[in-house]
Amino acid sequence: MLWGRANMGRIRKLADELANQIAAGEVVERPASIVKELVENALDANATRIVVDIEQGGRTLIRVTDDGDGMTPDDAIACFERHATSKIAKLADLAALGTFGFRGEALPSIASVARTELRTRARDASEGVSVVTDGGKPRDAVPAGGAVGTTIAVRDLFFNVPARRKFLKATATESAHVGDVILGAALARPDVTFVLSRDGRMVRNYLRVATRSERARAALAGEKLVECIFERGPIRGEAMLAPPECARAGTTGLSLLVNGRHVRDRQLARAVAQAYGSVLESGRYPVGVVWLDIPPDLVDVNVHPQKIEVRFVDARGVFDVVTREIGAALSRSFGLPTLGEPQVPWAHRNIAIPTYASASSSKWSQPEVMPLADSAASPSPLPETNLFMPPADPLPAPASDLPPNLFGPASLYASLRFVGQVKATYLVCEGADGLYVLDQHAAAERVTFDRLRRAHAAHSLGMQRLLVPEVVDLAPGEVALLEEQAEDVMRLGVEVRAVGESAVAVHGVPGLLAHAEPARVLRDLVAELGRAAGRPFRGAVDLVLATMACHGSVRAGDVVTREEAEALLAALDDVDFAGHCPHGRPVIMRMSFNELGRRVGR
Repeated sequence: MLWGRANMGRIRKLADELANQIAAGEVVERPASIVKELVENALDANATRIVVDIEQGGRTLIRVTDDGDGMTPDDAIACFERHATSKIAKLADLAALGTFGFRGEALPSIASVARTELRTRARDASEGVSVVTDGGKPRDAVPAGGAVGTTIAVRDLFFNVPARRKFLKATATESAHVGDVILGAALARPDVTFVLSRDGRMVRNYLRVATRSERARAALAGEKLVECIFERGPIRGEAMLAPPECARAGTTGLSLLVNGRHVRDRQLARAVAQAYGSVLESGRYPVGVVWLDIPPDLVDVNVHPQKIEVRFVDARGVFDVVTREIGAALSRSFGLPTLGEPQVPWAHRNIAIPTYASASSSKWSQPEVMPLADSAASPSPLPETNLFMPPADPLPAPASDLPPNLFGPASLYASLRFVGQVKATYLVCEGADGLYVLDQHAAAERVTFDRLRRAHAAHSLGMQRLLVPEVVDLAPGEVALLEEQAEDVMRLGVEVRAVGESAVAVHGVPGLLAHAEPARVLRDLVAELGRAAGRPFRGAVDLVLATMACHGSVRAGDVVTREEAEALLAALDDVDFAGHCPHGRPVIMRMSFNELGRRVGR
């Protein structure tokens, strides 16, 4: 069939102004988007000091001034042309990017939706130039005075596209987004000074520092950050992270940087959160900063118009490394309270899974248990290998890795002398340097969880059969869920059988939880399985075990004997994250003798 005359000549090239405005819809989302693009251009120009001024949240003015290399008159005109860039010249350059920008879209997109003025002077030039745009193509460059570097002023954002202007939020909201951009840039480049002013008032001033950790401590002042440095295969990482009790709902307190580029990556954020184990509930993320340095050919930054997302060649490998390496560092750092004394190298001893007390203890002794059936105890398939590490060890942490030895031959908790119990809730102890107060439920829950977790990982979680099965009423959907996950539930040491459509009979519970109420253990298990719906079961195991441990441990209000308290202290020395319960609450607090004396006036 021949094309009719009416169908000819309907496809035409868009005018440059219209094409730039369309591109601006992707690149220029809000004032913060402009600040990000201009700051990154300044960094690419080797700036050591960048000053950002905004008015009315960036609606009326965004001005970015740097002391970088500056531009020649020809470059000052060319930078407003679409797809004009000095960052790349051929396709292969995308695999070895060393700059923030590379598309050549930012300045023409900005100029198409605002009134802009660029004033710049190259290092070897005797004078500068000025280029002005008014929602369209730039005018000719004219001579202008100025220091070496570049200043770009963007005024009346979206003046020619009022529909876009209506989508801007309140001034405080837009200003906060700009502040986040400056924070991200400051964390990416600690060697550069960043200054932010809002409506003529300086609100942020990040002076250049020597290291990433110094910048993180300055930027996140008031947070108790712990440094983690790791390297595995081609990936190198550095992190500054806060204790689990400082975690927040959502990722607003966690900054992620890949090859110096501030990015948003929920999967990577989840990998960092999982490094905390069960001490962070689902949906909560730590406060801090994580830097990853990866060879450029193993990460693609060209996947988002604003360059705020990346794609890894081996995402699984990256996430495994982040979770395991940060988790190991956090276990060492947050396993015990910070005492202020230097820590000696870790001890390496092979110790069996600890018991709470001797067999004569009626409350915390380990009950007689029977091993699970072979079908339930069969090992899970090994995880896939990846670029960065060998197949995963089935144990979350080596049993020989113990908390730091702070008091010579004895470990911290074992070195404490139990003084007494307060309100049937807190255990008061005397240490070499001060008084220690333990939350007995949090401490016992931590030990119970660690024992459950290690036994589950080793496929040796025994079961205590009930003399009389306990019938528990559930919703039909919950009964179906238990039937679908029957093998995994059995591996957790819980044996249930359906009794009709809305009830199950509990025939066995984990031996370590023999004193817990079977119905409560089962309901907690069902609740966690429901939360984990749609995810691999192994991703929810820690949450399940943490919830089970909560109700299988000594609680507030239980009277504790001296022997039981001492056994609990000894058990805490042999678990990971001994300073926090599985849900993130601190186990222990300390008051030094000096502080005690000061408070009583000695």
